[in-house]
Amino acid sequence: MKPFASETKPEWVRFTEEVCAWAAEKGGRVADGLGLLLNIAYMLESRPNLRAVLAPILAQMEQVMAFQRGLILILDSKHDAISITETIGLPRSVAPTEYLKRCRPVVDQVIRTGAPLVLPEFAPAAPAPAGVPEVAPETMALLCVPVKCGGEVVGCLSVERRRHAEASLAADQRLLSLVANVMAQSVQSHRQTADHLETLRRENERLQEQLESSLRPPNLIGNSTGMRSVYLHIEQVAGSSTTVLVRGESGVGKELVARALHEQSPRQGRAFVKFNCAALPESIIESELFGHERGAFTGAIAMRQGRFEIANGGTLFLDEIGDVSPVTQVKLLRVLQEKEFERVGSHTPIRTDVRIIAATSRNLEEMIEQGKFRADLYYRLNIFPIYVPPLRERKSDVLLLADHFVEKFSRNSRKPVRRISTAAIDLLMSYHWPGNVRELENCLERAVLLCQGNAIEAHHLPPTLQKREATEPGAGGTLQAAVAALEYEMIVAELKASDGNMAAAARSLGLTERQIGLRVKRFGIDFKRFRRGS
Repeated sequence: MKPFASETKPEWVRFTEEVCAWAAEKGGRVADGLGLLLNIAYMLESRPNLRAVLAPILAQMEQVMAFQRGLILILDSKHDAISITETIGLPRSVAPTEYLKRCRPVVDQVIRTGAPLVLPEFAPAAPAPAGVPEVAPETMALLCVPVKCGGEVVGCLSVERRRHAEASLAADQRLLSLVANVMAQSVQSHRQTADHLETLRRENERLQEQLESSLRPPNLIGNSTGMRSVYLHIEQVAGSSTTVLVRGESGVGKELVARALHEQSPRQGRAFVKFNCAALPESIIESELFGHERGAFTGAIAMRQGRFEIANGGTLFLDEIGDVSPVTQVKLLRVLQEKEFERVGSHTPIRTDVRIIAATSRNLEEMIEQGKFRADLYYRLNIFPIYVPPLRERKSDVLLLADHFVEKFSRNSRKPVRRISTAAIDLLMSYHWPGNVRELENCLERAVLLCQGNAIEAHHLPPTLQKREATEPGAGGTLQAAVAALEYEMIVAELKASDGNMAAAARSLGLTERQIGLRVKRFGIDFKRFRRGS
């Protein structure tokens, strides 16, 4: 049989020749080298997780090649970081990162040049532990070969072994190169898969952000889980004419939710009529809702349209629906059922096309049990409930809302207020906000008016937020609370400016180290958090 020309040899022929050469130089068996390559190829094929298969590959190589230590390193697709590292044979006193650091110059050269490198003499794996006499280290050799795919270096493979003849090192280098060739395609495939998964992850995050941004109405602020649920419910029901019941404590923004429902509905551009059922006495509510005829009662000098007529074709927002009287509840139920009503003093029914959005801060179920609210009206209103969580349950939204209000009021008052100080942020985040978003808005409007600089400080906030800082015995008065809040804020500001240096902060404040130490302890300030890098 005519032998293959060197330039036309199939890959399997070249592999076999290299293994035979390795076996001849090492005095071993060809079957050992071929078996190693076949086992590695099988492991790479049968296990899709490359990270999990590297340790078994090193174990197989150690068994056949009898080296002392081994390292496999895989680069990420950008070649600016190491993606995977696996080692074998390291002493317990040597961490893989430490060993990699010692081998890094060799590894970097092999990756940069794409050529194998053999060092007949290499430093020992680790210095002798403390208390152990120094022993002359055994001379070791380091062999490092690149893992290349299509001319691109995707990693490297190195082993450290006892030094023998130069021919023996050359044989091990050839076998290492064969192993690297077997690994190359799988490594490249793994990197492509990892890149694809990373691309999918980033795309998913981008789409998620776009989805959340598209769902969030422009008049609502918040990224908390509770508010994302509100946005989703608005998106689900806005396009229909279904009656919605917005529930939540006073001041959470139920009217904003109602307006968002209207603005995202087909009725957008038509009337959005608001009516607070708790703002007027019972004798006037019926006339305000349904209108009245001339002469219907004393003072009715002319016919007047009610809210239902004004909102025809649009949306009627009934705030605090739990405060309406039983008589009005009956008439509201008729409007919801029959889509018609009568003006006060008239018997002529008037048809209406109005979408009802009701809101309440009351417990309607409890009112039904007490006989204060009709169950049939409740079931008509509660077709699609939306619960708006209180501010204390979505603390992650406090700073977003605070920044929004500071920008709003500084613009309205033409003041250069741009930020909120650390001490003020601590007070805002620690307060329980019983008045919810409305209370936060009022607090920051007051703070912007009091602020003379470009930052909201703690003493600009109301005393109700600062009482928690007056921890001394007997401290509970407004003056003591304000003084304590100002003291706390100044200490925090100086600690921040001095990178947590207590002595420097004390000098700036005109205090001794003992005095500032006592105040830091009293206020519970963690000065270490102001240090750089902490």
